Amino acid sequence: MTPEEVIVWARLRQMEAWKFRRQTVIGQYIVDFACFEPKLVIEIDGSQHGSPRDRSKDRIRDDWLVSQGFDVLRFWNPEIHTNINGVLEKIISTLEAKT
Repeated sequence: MTPEEVIVWARLRQMEAWKFRRQTVIGQYIVDFACFEPKLVIEIDGSQHGSPRDRSKDRIRDDWLVSQGFDVLRFWNPEIHTNINGVLEKIISTLEAKT
């Protein structure tokens, strides 16, 4: 895991109401974090996701995950360091809206 994924994983593990898996397979993809009930995927993106080619691949991947009933949240690495509380608020509000 990247340092940013380690930070997020530590916080997700503290959420007792929801069970997350890390680096788990969904279809042909490995996602950073998944909560299978209520079907949420969280991706932590570094600079390698910034090129047009990689953004296109991420869009295809996200579209497929959505077609399988998942919501997908993506956060950039710097956001984890500068706004972790905002990241967690977004995750929690998305989970609460789905339950």
